[in-house]
Amino acid sequence: MRILLVEDDEILADALFRALIQSAYAVDLVAEGNQADHALATHSYDLVVLDVGLPGLSGFDILKRLRARRSRVPVLILTALDALADRVRGLDLGADDYLTKPFDLPELEARVRALLRRGSGQSTPDLMHGRLRLDSAGRRLYYDEQPIELSARELALFELLLMREGRVVSKEHMVNHLYGWGDEVGPNAMEVYVYRLRKKLEAYGCCIRTIRGMGYLLEHNDAAA
Repeated sequence: MRILLVEDDEILADALFRALIQSAYAVDLVAEGNQADHALATHSYDLVVLDVGLPGLSGFDILKRLRARRSRVPVLILTALDALADRVRGLDLGADDYLTKPFDLPELEARVRALLRRGSGQSTPDLMHGRLRLDSAGRRLYYDEQPIELSARELALFELLLMREGRVVSKEHMVNHLYGWGDEVGPNAMEVYVYRLRKKLEAYGCCIRTIRGMGYLLEHNDAAA
């Protein structure tokens, strides 16, 4: 999942960036309102964590422009403005959640997970595929409650496929949602990660089909589990 983090406080931005990366999200970080507006107009995101008091455009202006473009990306406003009028304004402009500073990091992370689930149409924190269970909160994959070791990138890839189970996911879509601006992506990066994930999970009834010229499709192999 790819997140745009818009925060001009360097210390807070660095802490949030590191925490989200640690949870296996791809994160783009900007500190200025016009940069955020440009990023949202030119890139696809699964979530926006948006400060209000920014250089250039304010967070409210960014949100207003975003919704005017008919974008439905979930937005979590993160701000020191805690007055009722500010909360009402943010939600009326189209924010999906509003969290005031100071805050506890576990609460922010829980709100991020909830918004990502809502944005993908999921109602529970667990994603199931046969007897495989992906715990999105704990960032672990289990088979009959026995943990399966995956790298952070492999876990993020499997989560992306699970959220689009039964639909073809293109390599371009994978790259756009699994890598941030600072990540180096080789020409065969996705093929390598899909190959590794397929080898690790095929014994558990997980079938990742290659659809030539289109991408990858997650199916369930009933004969394997």
